[in-house]
Amino acid sequence: MSDITDLRTYIGALEAAGRLARISTPVSLDHELADVAATLARTGGGAPLFDNVVDSPWPIFAGAVASRDRAALALGCTVDDVVDEMERVLDPARGLEPVRGGAAAWHDNTLKGDDVDLGVLPIPTHSRGDGGAFITGAVTVTKDPVSGRGNLSYNRMLRMGRNLLGFNVNEWRDVGTFMKRRDDPAAPFPVALAIGLDPAITIAAGVRTELDELLIAGAIRGRGIPVCPGVTADVDIPADAEIVIEGVIRPEERAPEGPLAEFHGYHGELWNSPTVEVAAISWRNDPVFQTIIPGWYEHVYIGNVLPREPLLRRFIRHIEPAAVVHIPPYGNGFLAVIQIERDNPGQPKNLAMAAMTAHINIRNVVVVDRDVDIYDPAEVLWAITNRVDWQRDVFTAPGAQGHEMDPVADTRGVATKLGIDATYKPERRDYGERVVYPPVDLGRYLK
Repeated sequence: MSDITDLRTYIGALEAAGRLARISTPVSLDHELADVAATLARTGGGAPLFDNVVDSPWPIFAGAVASRDRAALALGCTVDDVVDEMERVLDPARGLEPVRGGAAAWHDNTLKGDDVDLGVLPIPTHSRGDGGAFITGAVTVTKDPVSGRGNLSYNRMLRMGRNLLGFNVNEWRDVGTFMKRRDDPAAPFPVALAIGLDPAITIAAGVRTELDELLIAGAIRGRGIPVCPGVTADVDIPADAEIVIEGVIRPEERAPEGPLAEFHGYHGELWNSPTVEVAAISWRNDPVFQTIIPGWYEHVYIGNVLPREPLLRRFIRHIEPAAVVHIPPYGNGFLAVIQIERDNPGQPKNLAMAAMTAHINIRNVVVVDRDVDIYDPAEVLWAITNRVDWQRDVFTAPGAQGHEMDPVADTRGVATKLGIDATYKPERRDYGERVVYPPVDLGRYLK
């Protein structure tokens, strides 16, 4: 179904599609690498592969799924079909079980016990407000001790010492739930951190579900994902990972970790978090280290856009079957844009209210017409500027539940949600059609 089987084949697919940016100029792990990657994302450049990182024996890759076109390539579909494909693979009936085996390329090199040293890993310090070098691109692999169900997730991890990581975990996430439901919730909890993965796995890890996310990755690829047990941890680790860190989470042995650039665009708070005692570090020969630039496009896209647009569309299409929806990365997951063929003055408000309840994060909703490109921020702003009477076309929902990390909410996530009807209203004043200049092939003219 797909020629992509691991990070290396995905990098090859990006290069073949003209979407890879090879950076051979020396770059520093301290801020410079992240600055270059963020600039490429902002300007529509390719996903960067840094071949010459100062003080790193290995190349570093970033921006794997930082845009719709890369998501389409990773999912094996067209850009227009990304939401359809995500809805398809999120269907539990489509899930494919992982294929368990005993060998993996990352078994080639292993440090254990007293030889463990996190200093061998080229962990960037991304933003100037970060509290140190954070692992951001690892997928956390754990297992429910009660049901045996596997779980993939993302957790920020601060390098604190030779064999120690700060491990940020929300109490309501699966990892926190797994630890609590044990007979001894304070006991060490096995964990593996897989770095350098097929984007099918990194996309699946951003989904919150009661399934093992490896089944979703299998649905994306049309085959079971190869996995194997760890050197020290009894969890199903992707066999095609580039680098694997294993250890135990120590729930009661906490330390301050942070701040880190977060999805909302600010630096998160300092948290008194559990720590991970690292027992083993393994890697393939000549591995590629993978990072996610925190608080930036890929961070938002994997966690807030890809897994949530299908859910939003399901809520909206219950009211308007032909609606098109988008959660733009520049809105940090708090903004939804809905495109409709308006046929009733009250329709946009109903759709906005439905979007607010589709996912707890969605706070602001803009409803526009078919002649507005919802993927172009300038088009959305044009509609807001030219089609909104602020007294008649805007409504609020005070005291609504949102996300605890929403910068405008209180510490429990309570804030005011906002709906904007930015549709054209000819019954008030009929301006007719928008001015449109169709695109032309400039190659015919610029010679």
